[in-house]
Amino acid sequence: MENQLPHLSAAEQRVLGTLLEKSKTTPDYYPMTVNALAAGCNQKTSRRPVTDYDEPTIMSTINSLKAQGLVNTAVGGGSRVLKYKHNFSVRYTLPDAEEAILCLLLLRGPQTPGELNTNAGRMHEFSSLDSVLESLNALAQAEPPFVKALPKQPGQKEGRYVHLFGDSQVPDEEESTSEAPSRPNVAELEARVTALEQELAELKEKLAGLL
Repeated sequence: MENQLPHLSAAEQRVLGTLLEKSKTTPDYYPMTVNALAAGCNQKTSRRPVTDYDEPTIMSTINSLKAQGLVNTAVGGGSRVLKYKHNFSVRYTLPDAEEAILCLLLLRGPQTPGELNTNAGRMHEFSSLDSVLESLNALAQAEPPFVKALPKQPGQKEGRYVHLFGDSQVPDEEESTSEAPSRPNVAELEARVTALEQELAELKEKLAGLL
């Protein structure tokens, strides 16, 4: 394992996190085209902050991540449109639970163990809050460490954790102190919206190939 993690920009964090997420939650639409990746990065749900990256920004970010060995061009298949996949799991051989936590921190900024437990459902089902803490401790004690604990905010029962792949996308003072779990139907709707976005992107690719 490398002695130092790469320092990723906000756009690099978002693209890498989106590739990680989609590889687990919508594998039928993975690897991803630039168009689909832009839609995934700019989702209105499960992202903090919400972004509006255009395709040239996504493409330049992909090239930067490729230069760092974190993203590859997918080969094979019948599509003539280039697709991309992350190389994170090859470069960092982590358990699924730890990879899911890092993905959430890349996409949503600092979170408490309770928030991670609530938000991880589509990528990894933690058996308990203690299992989340075990994974966080493993990530914090790794060489190099992947996460660190932040000072506990006034009124919070739990401290938050942040990844160490560059600066967090969300300033500390903007963090919500709410730890209430999301409603179950929100995750279901989010999954449907994501799948529809990916399906639309695939249809656009096929249509472009016919013209």
